[in-house]
Amino acid sequence: MSRSHPVFDHVIKGAAVVDGTGAPAYIADVGIRDGRIAAIGTVTEEARTSEDARGLVLAPGFVDPHTHYDAQLFWDPYATPSLNHGVTTVAAGNCGFTLAPLKPEDADYTRRMMSKVEGMSLVALEEGAPWSWRGFGEYLDALEGRIAVNAGFMVGHCALRRYVMGADAVGGQPSAEQLAAIVGLLHEAMDAGAWGFSTTQSSTHSDGDGQPVASRHARPEELLALSRAVGEHEGTQIEAIVAGCLDQFSDAEIDLFVEMSAVAGRPLNWNVLTVDAAVPERVPRQLFASERARKAGGRVVALTMPILTPMNMSLGTFCALNLIPGWGPILSLPVPERIATLREPGVRAQMLLRANSKEAGVFRRLANFGRYVIGDTYSEANEGLTGRVVKDIAAERGQEPFECLVEICAADELRTVLWPMPSDNDPASWALRAETWQHEDVLLGGSDAGAHLDRMCGAPYTTRFIGDCLRGRKLVGLEQAVKMLTDDPARLFGLRERGQVREGWHADLVLFDPERIDAGKATLVHDLPGDSPRLDSKAIGVTAVWVNGVEAIRGDVVSGSVPGRVLRSGRDTRTVSTR
Repeated sequence: MSRSHPVFDHVIKGAAVVDGTGAPAYIADVGIRDGRIAAIGTVTEEARTSEDARGLVLAPGFVDPHTHYDAQLFWDPYATPSLNHGVTTVAAGNCGFTLAPLKPEDADYTRRMMSKVEGMSLVALEEGAPWSWRGFGEYLDALEGRIAVNAGFMVGHCALRRYVMGADAVGGQPSAEQLAAIVGLLHEAMDAGAWGFSTTQSSTHSDGDGQPVASRHARPEELLALSRAVGEHEGTQIEAIVAGCLDQFSDAEIDLFVEMSAVAGRPLNWNVLTVDAAVPERVPRQLFASERARKAGGRVVALTMPILTPMNMSLGTFCALNLIPGWGPILSLPVPERIATLREPGVRAQMLLRANSKEAGVFRRLANFGRYVIGDTYSEANEGLTGRVVKDIAAERGQEPFECLVEICAADELRTVLWPMPSDNDPASWALRAETWQHEDVLLGGSDAGAHLDRMCGAPYTTRFIGDCLRGRKLVGLEQAVKMLTDDPARLFGLRERGQVREGWHADLVLFDPERIDAGKATLVHDLPGDSPRLDSKAIGVTAVWVNGVEAIRGDVVSGSVPGRVLRSGRDTRTVSTR
C-alpha cells in the first residue's frame, strides 16, 4: 500500500478499553478510519496520526438523554460544557419545549416562554439563533453540518399547539379539525427526523406571561392521539413531565403515562427521580408506573441523576424558590416592596409554613435556610460572608436563619447568590441510589444541560460520576458506570451503531485519565450572546473526545471542528419495542 494512503486516520495505542457493554476492561490499540472504529487489537499498520494512551481509559462517548440544547447549539456548536465532559450525543427537544414548528409571528412568544420556563437568557435567544425556519425539518436542516456533537430532537407539544391554535393554545381546547392538524404536524416532524413527542403537564411550567404553558391545557384524549402517532414511525419515543415527577405520582398520572406508552408501543421517559432516604416511599411509588406499564404492554423509564447537582438561588430573580406554594406572588413583587414584605415576621412565618407543608412536595428540601451557604455578595455590609453557612451567621447575630438570610439579601438589594446545601447527601440516600440504579427502568440522566444556565450546571454529571466510582464512594465499578452513561441510554433511544467501542461502529470516543477524571466546581462566566451569565465547569482528566472519528476536544479545549450530526429517527435510530 502506498505511503500516501495511510490505513488509519488515527490510532489510539495501548489504552484500557472499557467498551460500554459492562465487560471487563482490556488493553488494546484502536484504529479510526472514515468516522468509524476500523480496528481493535494490535494495530501495526500506518496511520496519519497516533498517540500513546498507556495508563488511560478509552470509552464510548457519553449519551445525555435529557438536554435543552435546542437554541444554544446555534451560538455554541460544541454544546459546552457537555462535550468537554465526554458527551458526544445529546437528546434535546424535551418537556414539550421546542423552537419548531414555528410561525414567524410566534417567535417572540416562544423566546419569552423558553426564557421563563428553561431559564435561558432572552438576549442570547434573540441574538444567538437565526429563527429562520417554519417546519421542524427546516429547523433540523438549520443545524445540519454546523454542530460538534450528535444531536437528536423530540418535537414539543407547546410548539405544535401554538402553530395550529395560535394564542388559543393557552387555555383553549382544539376542535376536531385542529387536533387533526396538530397530529398531522407531529407526523410531518417525525417524517423529517424528530425522535418523537415531548410534553409537560407540570404545574411549575409557565410561559413568559405567567400563564400555564400550552401543553398543560391538553386533555388525555389529545395526548393519546399524539402518542398513537408516535407509534407509526420508526425509531421514536415519548418524553413527558407531570406534576408528580417532582415528588410522587397521582393515580391519574400513572394511568396517563401507562396509556401513552402502551398506545404508542414506545418507551416513555420522564425526569427526574429524586432519591432521598428521608422520603423512603417516593422511589417505590414512582417506579410503580414502570411496573404497571410493563403489564400493559408499555415501558416507562425514570431518569435519575448520579450526582447532586449544585443549584444556586436568589431572592432577586426567578428560581426554584418561586415554585414553593405561596412564594411566587411575594417573590414577584417589585424589589423595594419585596424587601419590605420579606421583613415582616408574620409573612416569613407563613412562608416557612408553606415551604414545609406536604403540598410543597420536593421543594421542602429548600426550606432549611440555616443550611444555605452565601455565594457572591454585592455590598460592604456583606463583606466577608461569601462561603459562610447561614446558621453560623444567624447564631452570631441572634436571628432566626430565614430572618438572617433575608437581611443579608436585603443589603444586596436581593442580588445575593445563595447555595442550598443538599439534605440528601447522607450515606442512606447514597445506598438507596445505588440500589435504585439496578432497576431495569431507571436510567442515569436529567442534566437539563442548556437550560437554567445561571442557576445550575448538570452537564458534568458524567465525569463527576466516574470520578466518584473510581476514587470516591465507589458505588459501582468502572465498567458498569461507563455502560450506564453510554450503552444504556443508546439502547433506550435505539441509536444505531453508537454507545459501544465496537469494530464498524461510529467512532464516538472519550479518552480519560482514571486517576484524575472529575468535574471542576461550577463558576459563573459571562460568555453567552449579550454577555449573559451561565455556570460552567471545567473537565478534569479528559484527554480527548472524538465525535464521528474527528477530534472535537483535546485537553478541555475545543478543536474548531464540527463533526457532529443531526440524528434523525428511523435513519439513525431503530424502534425500541415495548413488547
